[in-house]
Amino acid sequence: MALSPSTRERAVLGRLAAAAAILVALALVVSLGVAEIPLNYALAAAVAAALFVLVFVRTDFGLEILLLSMLLSPKFLLGGKSVLAEQREISLRFDDLVILIIAFTWFAKTAVHKELGLVSKTPLNRPIAAYMSACATATAWGIGFGHVRPVAGLFYLLKYLEYFFVYYITVNNVRSRAQARRLVIVAVGTAAIVSVVGIAQIPSGERVSAPFEGEGGEPNTLGGYLVLMMAIAAGLAVEGRRGRDRLLGGGLVLLMLVPFAYTLSRSSYLALVPATLLLVTVSSRRALVLPAVVLGLLLVPYFAPKVVRERVQSTFRVQRGQPTVRIAGAAFDPSTSERLLSFKEAAEAWTTRPIFGYGITGFRFMDAQYPRTLVETGSVGFLAFVWVLSAVLRLAVSRYRAARDAFGRGLALGYLTGFVGLLFHAIGSNSFIIIRIMEPFWFFTGLIVLLPELETAAGPPPDGGPRPPRWIAPAPPSAPLRASRLLRRGAP
Repeated sequence: MALSPSTRERAVLGRLAAAAAILVALALVVSLGVAEIPLNYALAAAVAAALFVLVFVRTDFGLEILLLSMLLSPKFLLGGKSVLAEQREISLRFDDLVILIIAFTWFAKTAVHKELGLVSKTPLNRPIAAYMSACATATAWGIGFGHVRPVAGLFYLLKYLEYFFVYYITVNNVRSRAQARRLVIVAVGTAAIVSVVGIAQIPSGERVSAPFEGEGGEPNTLGGYLVLMMAIAAGLAVEGRRGRDRLLGGGLVLLMLVPFAYTLSRSSYLALVPATLLLVTVSSRRALVLPAVVLGLLLVPYFAPKVVRERVQSTFRVQRGQPTVRIAGAAFDPSTSERLLSFKEAAEAWTTRPIFGYGITGFRFMDAQYPRTLVETGSVGFLAFVWVLSAVLRLAVSRYRAARDAFGRGLALGYLTGFVGLLFHAIGSNSFIIIRIMEPFWFFTGLIVLLPELETAAGPPPDGGPRPPRWIAPAPPSAPLRASRLLRRGAP
């Protein structure tokens, strides 16, 4: 049953009263300690307090801040380099703080308003629970056998939880199609800002990386992120009803392609191929997409920068004295050979501990998702990981098939193609544990889960556009969301 206007007014007044009480309490604390703490800490505490109150009153504001901070937030080094598998210092970002604040405000809201569930029932609950349980068990096992340092293992487990928490924040707080549109605009706008920052790095001659990555950067991370965001923008452009929407989406894809090329990330180049092929194959507007893709392929040899062509050609360039792997007569460069050898090494190490593996961070660092998951979490964790991926794939396909309006079809198509791209990106990268890829990925996963409810709450679709091909998958969506969640809250 929908909330009456008077009930909603009382709910808003309750939130404001609770926020005022929190402000008074914080004012008392600050008045007692402001003279004793450094100015930078006092400013940080003030920002956190203000953000807490704003998020408590309007959670969607917190989601917008979170989307902006995913790629545009600075990081703060906390030391502890010796305890991490990658030999990097433990760091926190502003988005970590935002997630923590949203978590506290959501817990506070559920305490005040009992009708709000803490965690919604979704098709991914069981796979996520199984995967996190497997990771925790494998890590505890690794700590017991001395393979995992407790601080490192706990730190990475918390990071994994953070990805999934973004998913549940989205599912629990997005209530209407209009709100979902705003959040997607913020996410795509963030990608545009990141792309402009990346383009500004090109004259330096270094590989392009995301903002605030520090010395050396992470070009592979930026490449994976841009694969996902280009897919989202392309999906919205292809399924858009108006020419303006298609031009804007296509322009964003072209903008992101420039820094994407200069990441010189071969894993990202590889990921773009299946994502593009899938977009052409399953799109309801193949007649529009296919000529554009063919034209792009014909122009690539002429317009691809020299450094990009050299980077691709270097894949098959052998260096004397360096490890070389040969497959079907083709020899690979040391970097590619190292990744291929890591698959073999992980398989051999897995046979020693096949059930729970060595634990998170219990084995040497490998920049390849699948062998790393296998050797760290064993058969149990790897199967749970595959369960999560397969559940996400089924969900994306079913939501695309069932989408009734242009926005839903475009978002589902972009998400589906981006997810398939990340599956290939993970061959040469830890794509599914990199925070700057996984935070936006799980945000979009939450929106995809909500699509049927958002379309139902919004009423009949405004367009009767072409439907996606029915042959792409036979499976309908499973484990629907908890009934009447949106109606109980009432749409804003």
